[in-house]
Amino acid sequence: MNGNPSARVRRNRIILVVVLAAAAVVALGAGLLLGGGGPFAAAKGAGSTPTPTETARPAPASTAPPASVDTFDRAKFSLDDPNSIWVVVNKLRPMNPQDFVPSDLVPVDVPYTNEPELRQEAADAVIAMFQAATDEAGLTLASNSAYRSYETQVNVYDGDDTLTARPGFSEHQTGLVMDIGAESGECSLDPCFADTPEGAWLRDNAWRFGFILRYPADKTDITGYAFEPWHFRYVGVELATEMHETGVTTLEEFFGLPPAPNYE
Repeated sequence: MNGNPSARVRRNRIILVVVLAAAAVVALGAGLLLGGGGPFAAAKGAGSTPTPTETARPAPASTAPPASVDTFDRAKFSLDDPNSIWVVVNKLRPMNPQDFVPSDLVPVDVPYTNEPELRQEAADAVIAMFQAATDEAGLTLASNSAYRSYETQVNVYDGDDTLTARPGFSEHQTGLVMDIGAESGECSLDPCFADTPEGAWLRDNAWRFGFILRYPADKTDITGYAFEPWHFRYVGVELATEMHETGVTTLEEFFGLPPAPNYE
């Protein structure tokens, strides 16, 4: 059993090499299972390409909405010429001349309590409006007053500056105004007219025919007159529509004129 000593030494060396090799294999396998590096992992890591990082883009700058542009031509017609359909008459702006008489007055073929006259353009518009009230709502309107001369206004003026205009300061003298009521006479020339079907229809529809309610309930400090839901002023469809759409209810405000609550 002792054998040759040289042979034993060689055999022991071979056994040692085999054992070391087996241990190395075991160690390598364990490293791979645990996700370790090892020479292959290191090689893989060295050759891998890094994932590019996405560059953050700045948010687009917010854009303000375009400013609305007022394209309405406020200088289309004169505010001073008594022949203009836009003439503004109030306690600070008398008729000029004070005895002005429109040259194109015509009778207005509508029901009335006092036979009405208006300028031709306004008369045509009133007739169309009265017909529409009948066709659309079954209402019959009537004229209570229309054109009034300077001399007539002398007799109408009662001394109350919130209810009647002084001679030479009345819109009626322009030939562009009609005091409108129901043919029945209900609430004629009275604030309660606003609550009648006729008053409500005029309030909502007069602009379509070129008329504005000249003395609104909340604008006495601007116009100088108490609420007159019967007093309609012709300004033409173009201006009446613009005032309706913008919600501006007085000529003074629309044209940037001073309020006229009192006479100078």
